[in-house]
Amino acid sequence: MAQPLVKKDDDRDDEADYSPFLGIEKGAVLQEARVFNDPQLDARRCSQVITKLLYLLNQGETFTKTEATEVFFSVTKLFQSRDTGLRRMVYLMIKELSPSADEVIIVTSSLMKDMNSKTDMYRANAIRVLCRITDGTLLTQIERYLKQAIVDKNPVVASAALVSGIHLLQTNPEIVRRWSNEVQEAVQSRAALVQFHALALLHQIRQNDRLAVSKLVTSLTRGNVRSPLAQCLLIRYTSQVIRESGTNTQTGDRPFYDFLEGCLRHKAEMVIFEAARAITELSGVTSRELTPAITVLQLFLSSSKPVLRFAAVRTLNKVAMTHPMAVTNCNIDMESLISDQNRSIATLAITTLLKTGNESSVDRLMKQITNFMSDIADEFKIVVVEAIRSLCLKFPLKYRALMNFLSNILREEGGFEYKKAIVDSIVILIRDIPDAKESGLLHLCEFIEDCEFTYLSTQILHFLGIEGPKTSDPSKYIRYIYNRVILENATVRASAVSTLAKFGAMVDSLKPRIFVLLRRCLFDSDDEVRDRATLYLNTIGGDGSVVETDKDVKDFLFGSLDIPLVNLETCLKNYEPSEEPFNIDSVPREVKSQPLAEKKAPGKKPTGLGAPPSGPTSAVDAYEKLLSSIPEYASFGKLFKSSPPVELTEAETEYAVNVVKHIFDRHVVFQYNCTNTIPEQLLENVTVIVDASDAENFSELSTKPLRSLPYDSPGQTFVAFEKPDGVPAVGKFSNMLKFIVKEVDPTTGEAEEDGVEDEYQLEDLEVVAADYVLKVGVSNFRNAWESMGPECERVDEYGLGPRESLAEAVSAVINLLGLQPCEGTEVVPSNSRSHTCLLSGVFIGNVKVLVRLSFGIDGPKEVAMKLAVRSEDESVSEAIHEIVASG
Repeated sequence: MAQPLVKKDDDRDDEADYSPFLGIEKGAVLQEARVFNDPQLDARRCSQVITKLLYLLNQGETFTKTEATEVFFSVTKLFQSRDTGLRRMVYLMIKELSPSADEVIIVTSSLMKDMNSKTDMYRANAIRVLCRITDGTLLTQIERYLKQAIVDKNPVVASAALVSGIHLLQTNPEIVRRWSNEVQEAVQSRAALVQFHALALLHQIRQNDRLAVSKLVTSLTRGNVRSPLAQCLLIRYTSQVIRESGTNTQTGDRPFYDFLEGCLRHKAEMVIFEAARAITELSGVTSRELTPAITVLQLFLSSSKPVLRFAAVRTLNKVAMTHPMAVTNCNIDMESLISDQNRSIATLAITTLLKTGNESSVDRLMKQITNFMSDIADEFKIVVVEAIRSLCLKFPLKYRALMNFLSNILREEGGFEYKKAIVDSIVILIRDIPDAKESGLLHLCEFIEDCEFTYLSTQILHFLGIEGPKTSDPSKYIRYIYNRVILENATVRASAVSTLAKFGAMVDSLKPRIFVLLRRCLFDSDDEVRDRATLYLNTIGGDGSVVETDKDVKDFLFGSLDIPLVNLETCLKNYEPSEEPFNIDSVPREVKSQPLAEKKAPGKKPTGLGAPPSGPTSAVDAYEKLLSSIPEYASFGKLFKSSPPVELTEAETEYAVNVVKHIFDRHVVFQYNCTNTIPEQLLENVTVIVDASDAENFSELSTKPLRSLPYDSPGQTFVAFEKPDGVPAVGKFSNMLKFIVKEVDPTTGEAEEDGVEDEYQLEDLEVVAADYVLKVGVSNFRNAWESMGPECERVDEYGLGPRESLAEAVSAVINLLGLQPCEGTEVVPSNSRSHTCLLSGVFIGNVKVLVRLSFGIDGPKEVAMKLAVRSEDESVSEAIHEIVASG
């Protein structure tokens, strides 16, 4: 029975939503499916049961092998019914069940009979189903029928064959490519959808041949493409040819530009818009080339259709980023859109005006935006705030009006991301516009009086501690800061104590008042607050009198810490209480690898740089700081990734060596962490000789030797290689440790003057494609997947062979790809026969990658996997597949 759903919103009292699927269960529906076996078929009842089965499948319900087989065989009996509606449901059900090869043969004859039926609806659907469920062997048997269907007079049949060809091209490309003549004929069809599908298939057949694509575009731009959808496709293919030809507009006419401009006069609005967008996205487009496209988009701004207004204003918004002057003619039309009922259109209009407006229009725009902000969602407000920040940096003299606007909206209701965007904007304006500093700081002080977000309060307090003491009257900020000590939670109180101490250290005249406030903090209920207050009272000095704080104390308390935290932690743990205080100068500045004692201890996890820097970012920062401090590597740019250490020696050997691979865009640096385990030896001039003969894409640049390696004192030597820019080059490297060994007198600890050259063979090292992938999660995978779009999607299936369990297969693939599992999908439910895992990350070159893995396991524990990859670059999608194929 159909039951009413709970109403979603009180404002929708006049609407009652009903769902026929509410509360249905798989077991009950499978019982109902027995009606398929009745001698007298009830077509209406059968259609209802198939609808429920399809609903369950699309909701992610999994059917066991037995259940799926039973349902499939039951559905095949429905071919005896003459009911047209039921037959369509049967086609859908067979497509969704995707029967195995031995089951397909049962329905093949029925479907082939329908392919040659006189009923066009049967023919079209039978073609779609057959192409979905058949393999290459059966496909060759029906190829003749498919070729005939492509040029069929009925457009529904022809479109079904062409769309099936597009899908088959992914699995059986060699067969589909043989249909070129028929597809070419279908491109000339008078039916709009047939022409559209034929052009899409023809382009996919030829997409790897740039010359063939260029010829196709040339012939069609001169011909007559009747279908508006096909015309839109042709415009996109034309833009692709223009991009790949790379013709410079200054040295000659841009190829096909006249065709794009001609499409601006097409009778279909979608074609006009597609052409206008294509022109605006041309690389190096000139103002003269932009003018006709901008004119057309300006007309769309006053259209009665919301979708046209939205499309036009979004395109103009993008153009305004690179050619703001070209869009200024549309400003009057866009101002009228600020009051548009569609808030998306209004937001885009506002942000475009902020990019294209001049200094004189700022005040007028601010008045219009003030009334508009309360009506839009936070996500749109953030876009407006970022546009206002850019405008303020563009016109610094208008900072008062813009700063007041930001402070007003900061006091209004809003979520964390929205408030964070405003605070970040005010902070940037304070840093970049000196005149805005004092008013901006006061706005931030007023905000933290009533701020519900701990993160923002601590961020603002930290910023106040940096900028506040540099203002003309620092004392006016003290009240706001101390209020946080009285009224806030422990995290904010601790941050406020540090900020007060900064004022006391930087402004000598305030020191007595600051000391009074800090002494009150000694009785706080939280130990962190008390400890900070105690530290600052004892180090700032002067006992609260007006004396200058020592520069070394300022640097110690508030300067940047140039000591690796792992080294500091190790030294503090090893410090034994004595009359001599701990000396921070004794902490080594160089990053140390995993200590030998920890390396040998069984079951003990490595710490510091001997472990992957996946927890706190201090180790990652330490790597970057260490490499940038070496002059030879300072010019390599931003460090993309550092791998976990790879052991190159056995556990109980004379010398312990592991290596960390540091990946840059054009370079790879190997950091060899070495430890000498023999007390009677001192190693000098330690280097690693690397043989890269099995890594053709790498060329050695330099080696940084380790001068001295005493007993049980870790040290590093480095070898740098150059590789092609942004390319995930892979290879195998053999390593030989080379050094001069000197005997050490155990009684005196002195080393002999003369040494002997020696070498020690290390394990081979491999750079694999997964080294070029960085783990970066996404909060909402589905939204990220859909926003990425299918343009650069690559899908394929792989057999992973026999595995102990599905969980073991999932874990192996995750480790192989080196990507970040999302939404807890790395956990496989016990006894599960199938599983979907979602992964995300960043490929070298800062290309975002999303991966959807679908696993299935059968009786003999053979695991199959479907891998779908979406990224911002098609070559990256291919690279991810190559990692799996070679892994």
